Amino acid sequence: MPQLVLATSNPGKLAELRPLLAEFGHALVTQGELGVDDAVEDGKTFLENALIKARHACLATGLPALADDSGLVVPALGGAPGIHSARYAGKHGDSAGNIAKLLEAMHELRDEQREAHFSCVLVLLRHADDPEPLVAQGRWFGRILPAPRGGAGFGYDPVFLDPASGRTAAELDAATKNRTSHRGQAIARLRELLAGA
Repeated sequence: MPQLVLATSNPGKLAELRPLLAEFGHALVTQGELGVDDAVEDGKTFLENALIKARHACLATGLPALADDSGLVVPALGGAPGIHSARYAGKHGDSAGNIAKLLEAMHELRDEQREAHFSCVLVLLRHADDPEPLVAQGRWFGRILPAPRGGAGFGYDPVFLDPASGRTAAELDAATKNRTSHRGQAIARLRELLAGA
């Protein structure tokens, strides 16, 4: 079974990606398990950062790599936190700080201005110089609540309300979230691309 490197060290992303990728027919290994540090994400878009991460993992390991770059986009904040979602409050992965900064930035917004979406871009590179990477995107539309609800998930999940269920992403069970989320949508699209490849 061929190996596929997941170009992330984010435990929340890993927990979501592993079950979604289980049927791909690859032995999944994280870049951290292979001693590869995180790439410097200096792109301006989710796509650029996903490409940077995938290429970094390919170059370091010589294996095909799958990278995910994702985040929360709030149109009323000019698209913030966007590509800076994980470090919005300054420290990478500080979910409580990120949520606090987001709610502070939105505290005067009217209800109709609280629309937001999660965006995910997946990039699969077969090798570091792959001229035709597979690119799949997913978006999960919802709104930002004024206070957190729920204890599951990670990142902004406690304040992101899924309109279809009336629950926050942190109140959804893993199976429901995987079917609905931006990451689940991107994985489904990637499956389609692989089937047609």
